[in-house]
Amino acid sequence: MNTKITIRPEEHRDYKSIVSLILRSFREGTDYSDGSDIIALVEEIRDSEYYIPELSFVAELDQKVVGHFLFSRFPLSPTREGGHDHETSSGIVMLAPVSVHADHFRQGIGTAMLTQGIEKVRELGYKGITVEGNYQFYHHVGFRTSSEYNIFPTSGYPMEEPRCMMCQETYEGSLDGVHGYIVYDMYYNA
Repeated sequence: MNTKITIRPEEHRDYKSIVSLILRSFREGTDYSDGSDIIALVEEIRDSEYYIPELSFVAELDQKVVGHFLFSRFPLSPTREGGHDHETSSGIVMLAPVSVHADHFRQGIGTAMLTQGIEKVRELGYKGITVEGNYQFYHHVGFRTSSEYNIFPTSGYPMEEPRCMMCQETYEGSLDGVHGYIVYDMYYNA
């Protein structure tokens, strides 16, 4: 892990750097996005009731933004069809998106970001975290397939490869009794 990394809450002055970072990260690091849809999602989350300013972070190296990630409130749906039950899903946050500058891939920045971010989610008292992505990476920072927690995907790639939809408890047993479906119908760009 790179020990020179500083993780801090994002500030408005970071937004331009975050946009550039996301574009390069997704254009060069994925085969499914050029980053423009990810920027739209970040902006949509920031403008929503689900945004948690103290859980939206940047990673800095030598005073340059080299990473960005955020956690937002995520109500589970009681059905596959959508609709959100705020009562039974309170305490769940979604981790998305996660971006590391293309010049700094595979240098431990993603792991450092998430390790510190997950700790902050725990400190703020949330029960669990959902994420959709590369299970080989996310399992290594404590996530497990979401169906192990009775939380199920309803669309997209996780339906074909269920290990891509993951959850993490913030403390032992924190997701006991929580169940539902991941439905992104509150976001146009998800």
